Amino acid sequence: MPNYQTLVALSQEPISEKLVFELKDQAIQLGVTLQSVGGQISNGTYHSERWQADRHLDISQREQLRSIAGRFNADLCFLRADLEINKIRVLAMDMDSTLINIECIDEIADFTGKKAAVAEITEATMRGEIKDFKESLRRRVALLEGISADSLEAVYKERLRPNPGAAELIAGAHQRGIYTLLVSGGFTFFTEKLREQLGFKQTQANTLEIINGKLTGKVLGDIVDGIAKAAFLDDACRKLGCSKANSITMGDGANDLIMMNGSGISVAYKAKPVVKEKADAAFDRVGLDAALLLIP
Repeated sequence: MPNYQTLVALSQEPISEKLVFELKDQAIQLGVTLQSVGGQISNGTYHSERWQADRHLDISQREQLRSIAGRFNADLCFLRADLEINKIRVLAMDMDSTLINIECIDEIADFTGKKAAVAEITEATMRGEIKDFKESLRRRVALLEGISADSLEAVYKERLRPNPGAAELIAGAHQRGIYTLLVSGGFTFFTEKLREQLGFKQTQANTLEIINGKLTGKVLGDIVDGIAKAAFLDDACRKLGCSKANSITMGDGANDLIMMNGSGISVAYKAKPVVKEKADAAFDRVGLDAALLLIP
């Protein structure tokens, strides 16, 4: 197998010649040669340019090149040597802070004045400081006990917004015949509404127990954690007769890493550092739909 990577720059602005020069110059200092592939392209929303590196870049080297790209308002992606773009069959996404702009559980907690306490646990979990996602979720959901179930609808209507490019990404994936899977450590109340709104083929999440119109502070059934997310993706791939290498995965937190590891293209969307450094692509300046330029 050839030991190279394809680098892809993505930006809302045209890729500048100075960015290209600085990338190639830094690569040479790292002992890597970048060869242009196909020139700059645009889909009307984003601009993209590709280069082939003559050897694999490690995490530190990738971060150096990403830092240069960032100075020119561009995001830089590193696609694996054995990626077969035309065989991508599945798109699997996280929900909270990836597909949408909020952490739903934090906003629900705001209705009882406990947002800060819940958000502190959420942040520590997403950074990877709390390793047991199931225990983290149970602790946070317990703080929701007694909240009216009406608060879920209020969060959806008043605070939840799909992140930029979400609708375009899902529509573009379906145009390419790609199966879309929303897999979340959040709650079915929201994933089901987003399935209806955006057209996901499948959604998986946790179910909050509600009795007499109030949250009990408990989750029904098995909790969807990082291992479960990966298992749902593997199952979808099996049903489609493909492997995880034929998928794109997108997430922002540590509990997405198992799902993202080994996928054809892993995308960290405005993610925690532990996720960015392991992901093939790190989107900080472009919308979700920029992923479509990785599989033109």
